[in-house]
Amino acid sequence: MDALGGRSARRSFSYHAYVPNPIGEEEFQLTSQIAAAAVNAEQATRQLNEVPPGGLNFESLARQLLRVESVASSRIEGLVLSHRRLAKAAFTPEATDITAQSVLANIRALERAVELASEVDEFASAHIVEIHHFLLEGTRDAHLGGVVRDEQNWIGGEATSPRNAEFVPPPPEVVPELLDDLCAFLNREDVPAVLQAAIAHVQFETIHPFPDGNGRVGRALVLAVLRRRGLAPTYLPPVSLVLAGEADRYVAGLTSFRTGNEDDWYRVFVDAVYKAATGARQFADRVAELQDKWIDSAGNPRRGSGARRLIELLPSYPIINVRVATELLGGSDEQARQALVRLEGADVVRQTSVGRRNRAWESVGLFALLDQFERDLGASERTPRPTR
Repeated sequence: MDALGGRSARRSFSYHAYVPNPIGEEEFQLTSQIAAAAVNAEQATRQLNEVPPGGLNFESLARQLLRVESVASSRIEGLVLSHRRLAKAAFTPEATDITAQSVLANIRALERAVELASEVDEFASAHIVEIHHFLLEGTRDAHLGGVVRDEQNWIGGEATSPRNAEFVPPPPEVVPELLDDLCAFLNREDVPAVLQAAIAHVQFETIHPFPDGNGRVGRALVLAVLRRRGLAPTYLPPVSLVLAGEADRYVAGLTSFRTGNEDDWYRVFVDAVYKAATGARQFADRVAELQDKWIDSAGNPRRGSGARRLIELLPSYPIINVRVATELLGGSDEQARQALVRLEGADVVRQTSVGRRNRAWESVGLFALLDQFERDLGASERTPRPTR
């Protein structure tokens, strides 16, 4: 191959593109230790879904866990964003924060992946392409959304050629058949759900079918498998949060699978699912405790009142204004304003600036819980610290 650049870069060289074995009908052998660990991870995920925390609104927890997953999955790709900054960006979608736009688009892609897992009888390549389209829609790379690559790509090394690349995925001409085979694997029911998610993810990352966004789509497929197999019908554990905190181990695990050391990857992934599920349960309990504190601070407003209903919804809408509160409560602007004023007086919410003229309130204490959740599950010296 000839490369662009200086004299040394223009010297011809050869490279090896890795073509994985098909997995659509592959039989996978598991050690007793891996099988037992997978069972523990599945049980933790089921417990997260089967024992809802007292007082916590279903939608609030489900939406917040999906946001945590999106922030973490994006952070793995170098898109660093705090939850407060994400909430403000979601409140003013016309803002020009490029990173926030990408993370918000990732939320939409995750939502679509989970919807497809529930809606379609069988996954097809077109569904994976659709998830990728959602991922890049509304971003500066929107023109690449849903476009399967027709050129060779690579990971690491130099931008101009695969010389010194860390990994060279399959050549473009075999990508379509590999995607079809991956979908055949996704549609199987005879592989333990957590391990099916692990294998599907590493296979997708190996195929690397898109010019950009492969990591985030691959992690979206993890959630799709957990939902499709009925393991996480309500709450999806933010697996990417754990993987983001163990970036070196994560990458090493992917590499080990390709070199025939599948157990190394299984351990990384199964541990991540277990930690994410148990951590999400603890996070849910802390949010429920925070809501109880809000209720006490607000003078225990009666059930069904505007103030009580807003407290129940605040984890889903950590930044809120009168217009949004009115839509949620279904009453008048004045009723919504009075409810917000009451909560402000009780230090449940406080005013914050969003954009140039938007008067809004943010929930007191929720962002601190989210930050603590990230530190508990995703702490890593390598992972950049989120900025505001």
